[in-house]
Amino acid sequence: MSPGRTPSTQSVVLVRHGETEWSAALRHTGRTDVPLTAAGRRDAVAIGSWLRECSFARVFVSPLRRAGETCRLAGFGDIAEVRADLVEWDYGQYEGRTTEDIRAERPGWLLWRDGVPGGETVEEVGTRADRVIGEVRQVEGDVVLFAHGHVLRILAARWLDLPPDRGRSFVLSTGTISVLGFERETPAILRWNSACPLPSTREPSPS
Repeated sequence: MSPGRTPSTQSVVLVRHGETEWSAALRHTGRTDVPLTAAGRRDAVAIGSWLRECSFARVFVSPLRRAGETCRLAGFGDIAEVRADLVEWDYGQYEGRTTEDIRAERPGWLLWRDGVPGGETVEEVGTRADRVIGEVRQVEGDVVLFAHGHVLRILAARWLDLPPDRGRSFVLSTGTISVLGFERETPAILRWNSACPLPSTREPSPS
């Protein structure tokens, strides 16, 4: 936001999809189109329970199944708009592998510093995040994004005008919501990595 612009009241809700078998096993899940587990579907219903009183001008969703399922079960499937830029980091040759497994052949490997052979760089993911932010900031009203752990962490870093590799500082669990916004003119994080348990009086809807 440029100096002198009036304070913004826009909020941007980030939803990381519910649990998958690969996320539960800590496997790097980029473009592989894995579905939600039963627990992940419950995550999605719980997210919908927390967001059902909110009003969003736009809803954007990654094209990958796990994000789409989360969006649909949360109650936003009918109005969601697919955005290819919200797809998860392309992990190249490390797709489906765990950090422990990778470090067995590359001791001390760190995704954010060392990258992945045959995949995207963190800067390339940051460029995609910038395009999403640019579109979001043109919207009059609040926006919700249904996507994935690493791309949303990078998006949060870029929202704060930080380098994309600073996404490493924002831990983000499956089935959580986070909220970006402003403190007067300054981009800020208003809420981060909040779980959404189902109300005890409400049962998950069948899926």
